[in-house]
Amino acid sequence: MKKLIQQLPLLFCFLSLISCKLDTEVSQKTVEGKEIAIDSTINGDPEIEEFIAPFKEHLNKTLDSTLAYNPHVLSKGEKGMNTGIGNLMADIVMEQANPVFKSRTGNNIDFVLLNYGGIRSELNKGAVTIRDAYNMMPFENQIVIAELSGAKVAQLLHYLEKSKSAHPVSGIQIKMDKSFKVISARINGKPIQPDQNYFVATSDYLQQGGDSMNFFNNPVNLYDIDYKLRNAIIDYFQKTDTIKSQRDDRFIKE
Repeated sequence: MKKLIQQLPLLFCFLSLISCKLDTEVSQKTVEGKEIAIDSTINGDPEIEEFIAPFKEHLNKTLDSTLAYNPHVLSKGEKGMNTGIGNLMADIVMEQANPVFKSRTGNNIDFVLLNYGGIRSELNKGAVTIRDAYNMMPFENQIVIAELSGAKVAQLLHYLEKSKSAHPVSGIQIKMDKSFKVISARINGKPIQPDQNYFVATSDYLQQGGDSMNFFNNPVNLYDIDYKLRNAIIDYFQKTDTIKSQRDDRFIKE
């Protein structure tokens, strides 16, 4: 027994060597993949198509139901620092979100800032539908209100100087010189005060730093009113007979 115990270390070493050899002899297998295109060449399942047909018909009927009338095309391709469609979207946020915000906090939204790239489609002349709202805003963005200090609003204006884009605004009037430097900025008709806080409505995407709008980081307070931007657009269309929106002097460059 004593001799057997003395030989155990040699046995363990031998077993370890065998194990290592077995590990190295494991063969490698090649995994191959291929791309399968999902397009019109693939035939649908007749039973599934028959099942979803009523739902598809109902959805299309809902999406294409007329909500309002638009007398002329609104496109973000217009030159200048504001566009008819951008002004419309910012004004919609102000009009639809402010009553909700005021009822919950007792405060009013001071101004709205959205992003130029967030407008995904123009609004054609004629009947305006729910589908148009989805085309304009296909994302699930929520409206939030960030309480910003006067210093943060100054950073916001500096951002607009650098971006040189027609970001939609409402409730604020901005004038730039030929080199895009802000020479005047007024909120609700009054100069911006460094020691005052302002309630700025925007999307949760932008408030979280989207489009590098980092001035929204660490606001004094942040309010989520549980209202999707797209739903605000739909609600506005539903209560509006004829849409009225055009370029104005809210955001201009000399």
